[in-house]
Amino acid sequence: MNKLDIRIIKFIKKHHVLTLATSTDKQNWCASCFYVFDDNNYRFIFTSDENTRHAHEMLLNTNVAGSIALETSIVGKIQGIQFSGKAKQISEKEIIYARKLYLKKFPVAIPFINKLLLWEIKPSFIKFTDNRLGFGKKLIWEEK
Repeated sequence: MNKLDIRIIKFIKKHHVLTLATSTDKQNWCASCFYVFDDNNYRFIFTSDENTRHAHEMLLNTNVAGSIALETSIVGKIQGIQFSGKAKQISEKEIIYARKLYLKKFPVAIPFINKLLLWEIKPSFIKFTDNRLGFGKKLIWEEK
């Protein structure tokens, strides 16, 4: 696995909401999702009810994209990532590990964890913009 730059990992782990973009042949859709990043397996873990529009669309088309952004009006502090990858439901084999990671970050979900459907996004491409490194500075990671 191609190593992910530690600056990208730190940025992702510092945040907890991503914007998920899904699509079908007819339409595109965005949803905000609380996530935890599994830096051992380079994947976002999040929960979504199977009745949501984005869950339906991920089942039809596993290709997704997303972003995580630092909200700031100071140009020199702008940071954010855009990513693309594949989404799927967490397998039974990995559910205990995924639940443990998710609950560590979101203990409020403990009473509901057996009812929550966990998903993963395995990114294949990440672009990290970090203006603190210089205006428009970008770090690119691609799965090899």
